[in-house]
Amino acid sequence: MCGFTGFVSRSAPDAGALRAMGDAIRHRGPDGEGHYLDEHCAIAHRRLAIIDPALGQQPMISPDGRYVLAYNGEIYNYRLLRDELIAAGHAFLTNSDTEVVLHGYMQWGAGVLEKLRGMFAFVIWDKQRQELFGARDPFGIKPFYYAVMGDLFFFGSEAKSFLPHPGFRKELNPAALKLYLTFQYSALNESFFKGVFRLLPGHWFLHREGRTDFASYHSFSFDPQPMPLEERAEQIRRTVAESVQAHQISDVEVGAFLSGGIDSSMIAALSRPDKTYSVGFANKDFDETGEAQALCKELGLRNISKTITAEEFFDALPTIQYHADEPNANLSTVPLYFLSKLAAQDVKVVLSGEGADELFGGYITYHTTLPYRVYRKTPLALRKAVAAWAAKRKPFHGQGFLTKAAKGIDETFVGQAFIFDDEEAQRVLQPAYRSALTWHDVTQPYFEAAGQADDLTKMQYLDLHLWQPLDILRKADRMTMANSLELRVPYLDREVWAVARAIPSSQKMRGKTVTKYPLRMAAVPLLPDDWVKREKKGFPVPFIAWLREDRYYHWAKDLISQGYVAGFFDQQYLLDLLEQHRSGKARTHRKLYTVLSFLIWYQVYFPERCGVEPFKAKT
Repeated sequence: MCGFTGFVSRSAPDAGALRAMGDAIRHRGPDGEGHYLDEHCAIAHRRLAIIDPALGQQPMISPDGRYVLAYNGEIYNYRLLRDELIAAGHAFLTNSDTEVVLHGYMQWGAGVLEKLRGMFAFVIWDKQRQELFGARDPFGIKPFYYAVMGDLFFFGSEAKSFLPHPGFRKELNPAALKLYLTFQYSALNESFFKGVFRLLPGHWFLHREGRTDFASYHSFSFDPQPMPLEERAEQIRRTVAESVQAHQISDVEVGAFLSGGIDSSMIAALSRPDKTYSVGFANKDFDETGEAQALCKELGLRNISKTITAEEFFDALPTIQYHADEPNANLSTVPLYFLSKLAAQDVKVVLSGEGADELFGGYITYHTTLPYRVYRKTPLALRKAVAAWAAKRKPFHGQGFLTKAAKGIDETFVGQAFIFDDEEAQRVLQPAYRSALTWHDVTQPYFEAAGQADDLTKMQYLDLHLWQPLDILRKADRMTMANSLELRVPYLDREVWAVARAIPSSQKMRGKTVTKYPLRMAAVPLLPDDWVKREKKGFPVPFIAWLREDRYYHWAKDLISQGYVAGFFDQQYLLDLLEQHRSGKARTHRKLYTVLSFLIWYQVYFPERCGVEPFKAKT
């Protein structure tokens, strides 16, 4: 696991600027650094040595001197590809997967992307053709940012790496804020830094002579196939087990994250690492470390845990927002940061359970009752007529059922977080940050691409393209890399996806609350019964209670009341939300945390506009 950054320019690159850009992402690779410069291209690389630690340094140059590679990720089938390339006449100097990516591109060009099994983002500079090729893995596990400013084409693992270059113009993207208030993450392709974009998952680009062309090499599509549930569970268990084995390829120790849920528990049971790691909070309703320790006792594994205090949580927020690159309002990001910090004391690599919910249908929001599903099969015109009738009546039991059932899933589903609706987002924002764009403008293209799929499949499809890469995987990469820790996600594997995409929606749910049923059945021989049936909690955080305490109520009030905040928000509206929460009249903590997270991020990256001291990242 590593990080890279750099730029292509028509003029001679600035070596000092390149070194400063590399230093900005030192946390991604403290084991080594490398730099490459020629008359038009500059690449900096930071290395976290996992495979072939003695060799495999980057940027890596091809034997003929034509190609230069900077790469971040792990390729789990690199040994098979290496044998194939050797048979084709290639000679290798290292045992690293990095060299396989380089020679793979030399042999197959962009076709190498179809062969790679793993997580990756990389660039390859072709000195002969003076062109830069770049790509990102299908799931978006590894990040990739780019920007064009004047004659400079910037690229890198993190947007913050562009800031030290004198040719980079640091500006806030005003269009990003409104949609962030709804989704709790940056939802546009253009980031919160104006002019800085994310390369989409499953895409590659070619930059040459000031022009950049993009192409997709992978798309998600579901293809339900009939199969008895018992047989399907066995297929899932076998495939996930093989993926876990592949994801344990390493020349250093591999640990595992462990919560009280089935996803990480199944990974731990299959990988059986020497060490597992868990975090929680002192409040018993927000702590799963006891469950994790109990499971480890049954499985014969060692568990290392930490209890996070409120003071630690709030003190870490500027650091969290710094490493997040863009505002992040997912409360679980903070415990993930501490979990990564805990694991990094012992290991360089951990396995985790991200992706299981999106692939197998694990979120409770995917679940609908049998009466609802039956009613949804009645003609739409009839449902709309009934909804219109119900809307005119005084509130009654079942009214929401009738009105919601008359709407398509594209009118009701945003993803796993829905913070401010369009109307309230416009209300709380100052005019300069209001936008005609709605959350529907973001989600509708994905619902249309899902075609005639059923509602559950459409929701999964949306989350695979938005929630998973822009929230779940972004926080996972940033918080682990903030602690120089490599995170591997065995569920997000091309072989596991091939199995998951074939599961019919009718098999994914059972009863009122049981989700991802085939995966639970697959775990039966591996885990105790109560773990198989355990409901998903995620990373519960007691922010809802803390915000009612005097100390943190005043912390939030003071932050909202600062002068620069009036340029973005109606401060009185936010203070009213805070009072409503403290008095117990309404639960507004998620809305407040979303706004507060942005304000902290803005202080970190634009301190000169906030009247605060510049943030200094710990190294």
